Amino acid sequence: MTEKNDRKQLLHLVFGGELSNLAEVQFRNLEELDIVGIFPDYATALSAWKSKAQQTVDNAHMRYFIVHMHRLLTPGEQ
Repeated sequence: MTEKNDRKQLLHLVFGGELSNLAEVQFRNLEELDIVGIFPDYATALSAWKSKAQQTVDNAHMRYFIVHMHRLLTPGEQ
């Protein structure tokens, strides 16, 4: 069953992993990427990103990212 929502979904993906080096976004092991989830808006995604980033603050090579999926799905729109 789907829930009716008048707000437009602006999907965001939050994921992260350990980088090979701090100079570029090159993951050490793609099989160990942490897919946090897909969120319906930026605010929710940002909250999830902050939580995961705080949990891994002691590992300087661990990075989390927010991908604006809605921009990939409809590139002309914001």
